[in-house]
Amino acid sequence: MPELLKSARRIVVKVGSSLVTNEGRGIDADAVGNWCRQLAMLARQGRELVMVSSGAIAEGMKRLGWSTRPTELHELQAAAAVGQMGLAQMYETQLSQHGMGSAQVLLTHADLADRERYLNARSTLLTLLSLKVIPVINENDTVVNDEIKFGDNDTLGALVANLVEADALVILTDQRGLYSADPRKDPEARFIDEAAAGDPALERMAGGAGSSIGRGGMITKVLAAKRAAGSGASTIIAWGREPDVLLRLSAGEAIGTALVAGTPKLAARKQWMADHLQLRGAVQVDDGAVLKLRDEGKSLLPIGVTEVEGEFHRGDVIAVRSAQGTEIARGLANYSSAEARLIARKPSSQIAGLLGFVNEPELIHRDNLVLS
Repeated sequence: MPELLKSARRIVVKVGSSLVTNEGRGIDADAVGNWCRQLAMLARQGRELVMVSSGAIAEGMKRLGWSTRPTELHELQAAAAVGQMGLAQMYETQLSQHGMGSAQVLLTHADLADRERYLNARSTLLTLLSLKVIPVINENDTVVNDEIKFGDNDTLGALVANLVEADALVILTDQRGLYSADPRKDPEARFIDEAAAGDPALERMAGGAGSSIGRGGMITKVLAAKRAAGSGASTIIAWGREPDVLLRLSAGEAIGTALVAGTPKLAARKQWMADHLQLRGAVQVDDGAVLKLRDEGKSLLPIGVTEVEGEFHRGDVIAVRSAQGTEIARGLANYSSAEARLIARKPSSQIAGLLGFVNEPELIHRDNLVLS
């Protein structure tokens, strides 16, 4: 456990509504400021941080004078719209005080299920991280029905961890971590320091609904850890008000419950690419491109493409074949088949002139490429 965050370069941090809004009494400026201070310190160490923050609906309830969470969908959406203003403003103010830029990103599960939108979201987030900006992400509860009915930001945190290929997911909650049973009801409940993410026994241990302010419970955190482990990210569940929790975790201190991924990050992603995605088309490449892909681990640039086969869209999985027809790799296309035909055999510097826009300089980025 001590090495989980100590060696992590890219970390997704998720905080829940009860922490952000001080049990629904409005956004807790001191708490948010404390997390932002720690994020800034970690960023100065060379880490890349993404914050997934609940609290929009709870803050909206407070601003609207509502003491109980409404059940009508349109009222929940209205509360989210009102509260998101304050939530974004608070993070922007606190991060800027510590010398960090911030960006608001509102996502839905649909954004991450659609391949093209997935790549767009991924590109945006990775660009923000390269610019030393900390993205603050929340679900777009204002417009998406099923996110309010069934969604939770624990799941969103795991999806974001997968999206940006994070090394670790930290879920800050109002509990110390995971117990074998509800410690409020069972005096024999034991604290779980470390376990394997995805262990079925964890789901039996976890249970119970969330607070009246939020929607999640410990079960959503256990399931989020299982999902994050699918891309090789381990998860730590810890008390959000633990002094300097993020700094201490990143220094190697054992705090909370560690749910460890069983598969290394790179291996997990490549296995997913190789086994679970249907091919939509293919490109044939010259010998120089084959050499750069196989021996140098480079991305596939348009200039190395000699032929485009089939019809595919941005975000579809395509095969990469040698001049002899042998599949040497597969990956996520940054351009559609029609666009790929226009830019094939051309240097990346000409993409904007040929298409009128640039998604990426690569046809397939090496992070989205797996060799056969």
